[in-house]
Amino acid sequence: MDAVLVGIALIDVFFNVDTAESLRLAFALVGAFALLLRRRMPLLTFVLTLPSVVLSDAIFAALAALYTLASLSRRRVLLGVCALAFTISDMTSLPSPSLDLSSTATLITLGYTAATAAAPVFLGQLVQTRRDLSLRLAEISEARDHERLLTTQTVLAKERAQLAREMHDVVSHQVSLIAVRAGALQVGTRDAETREAAATIRRLSVQTLDELRHMVSVLRASGGRPAELTPQPSLAELQRLVDGSGIEAELHTDLPPETLPDGLPPTVQRAIYRTVQEALTNVRKHAPGATATVRIHREADTVHVTITNTTPTRPALPLPSAHYGLVSLRQRAELLGGTVTSGPTADGGYELRLELPADNAA
Repeated sequence: MDAVLVGIALIDVFFNVDTAESLRLAFALVGAFALLLRRRMPLLTFVLTLPSVVLSDAIFAALAALYTLASLSRRRVLLGVCALAFTISDMTSLPSPSLDLSSTATLITLGYTAATAAAPVFLGQLVQTRRDLSLRLAEISEARDHERLLTTQTVLAKERAQLAREMHDVVSHQVSLIAVRAGALQVGTRDAETREAAATIRRLSVQTLDELRHMVSVLRASGGRPAELTPQPSLAELQRLVDGSGIEAELHTDLPPETLPDGLPPTVQRAIYRTVQEALTNVRKHAPGATATVRIHREADTVHVTITNTTPTRPALPLPSAHYGLVSLRQRAELLGGTVTSGPTADGGYELRLELPADNAA
């Protein structure tokens, strides 16, 4: 583009400058070739083209330099001064300058010249505005993409938190039961082959629990109110959970059996089920030989769940733990407007209490 502009400026010089006038020709050529500097030094380029306007009719180089300056500069005053300088230079004819402002023809010529000078200024400012608008649109698009990425990451974080909680609640419950049963079989059997098989099962179960702990740590992330995964258990399966817990446990509830599936919102039922599941898992892991009692009753619009265990009769097996069980229970209860409290009892046992609003429809 610079070469094309220089070529057009040279053509302008060829038609408007007499080759016999060496001084005017020299300044005209300097102004034409100065266009090669217009991008790096636009103001200097315009200044170098002004002598050609004053001494001759070769004005293309000055107009091109003025356009470049207007497209790169944000100083409106400077652009006005340069346009005025071009107008005065074009109206002046050296070596005998004459500018009779009382003449109508002079004023008309001045108007046309000023309009000629204003045209590249306005065009350059328009190009600059278009460039700025394009950059702004690109920034908005980038910000929108960044916002979309943050939204996606937030959704993924919530899903990871939900997945981590479900992995801990479901998988840890089953694998820890396998590990405890295998440990009991290893201690109680006299057959060497059976003892070895039980030891292998227990070792693999412990390893699985340890890997699960690392997976939960990786997946766990901050999140809001996650959508529950399906299928989810209800209170109708609570008796089966208590009977298959691997410990001596009893379930007492004042809720009629026929109302268990439908009498409470699904989210409340799942919260109660997971709380009982986690509590029985902790009894099995940390209080071997202890018995547990699960009590569920409803008072007005609140459901009360209490899981109590007695003092353990055997030392606990050193099973790995993610230490997120009670934290997840509290988070789940808080999302439903309830509370979870826990602590030791006076006889050396442990008690976990859950209170939930019965009419929660979340």
